[in-house]
Amino acid sequence: MISGIFGKTKPINFIILQGFLFVFYWFVNFVLYKNHYGPEKLVTKFVVLGVLLFSVFAVDFIVKRNQITATNSFAILYFTLLIVIFPEVLLDDNSVFCTFFLLLALRRLISLKSLKNLKLKILDATIWTLIASLFYDWAIVYLILVGIAIYFYEPKNIKNWLVPLTGIFAVGIIVYSFLIITDNLDFLSNHYQLSLKFDVMEYWKDSTKLAVYAIFTFIGATMTFIKMSKLGMGKIITMRLIAISLVLGFTITFLKTSNDIYPVLVTFCPGAIFLAKYVELIKKTTLREIVLIVSVIAPLLLLITQMIVK
Repeated sequence: MISGIFGKTKPINFIILQGFLFVFYWFVNFVLYKNHYGPEKLVTKFVVLGVLLFSVFAVDFIVKRNQITATNSFAILYFTLLIVIFPEVLLDDNSVFCTFFLLLALRRLISLKSLKNLKLKILDATIWTLIASLFYDWAIVYLILVGIAIYFYEPKNIKNWLVPLTGIFAVGIIVYSFLIITDNLDFLSNHYQLSLKFDVMEYWKDSTKLAVYAIFTFIGATMTFIKMSKLGMGKIITMRLIAISLVLGFTITFLKTSNDIYPVLVTFCPGAIFLAKYVELIKKTTLREIVLIVSVIAPLLLLITQMIVK
């Protein structure tokens, strides 16, 4: 049943997932965590919700445009289910914004495989990454992914390596000018502290779910790379970039997580992709359906358990 719906790319899939996320977002904020917002904060929450919903389209675009998975909607399904497993991320507005801009950066880096307009795409990826870092300081480590992408595709052209420096300079000038106008020059020194906060075990209500999530995504990634011999070189490089993005995301999660900051959302796109690839590798239709049913029911049961505990 589930594979019959999400096993193909249909508009109804977006309607189901977007409608669910819309309701779930407000449910988490008002019911699960019992928050109260004034008019201005409520407007901000609507903007955050809009960015979150658009992020689903961004994930689907990345997957479909680059043919990372087969013609199904498993990636956006798992992206949504991961949000259900970690509802805390919906309380952290910076997490949603940072994830969205990192998705835009990842989209441009993956598109380098066409070897067209490389410098423009590298510049875009650098700018989007730097914008993401304005929400999470540690997101700046994704510049490593920009360098790795250059190394994968065209490392001998020295101009490609200079493009990120141009992007850093451009964003730096714009941000610095804005801070001067708003008389907020202390922002950069206060924001980019890059402090180490190994607080995951202390602040996550159930750190087990983070460990289980990491294990399953690792299994999905391992199974994907085992089958990579049947893929073209372009897809192999794409999957390597996604894997590195996942590792960087988990790094930020462990370095940045605190009692009101939940950056694990930045791992959901690459994580969902590898989980989707894992499901695709299941040849038996019945077994695949069972895995999908468990994937849907387990997060809901976990959510109900969390509600009872609270």
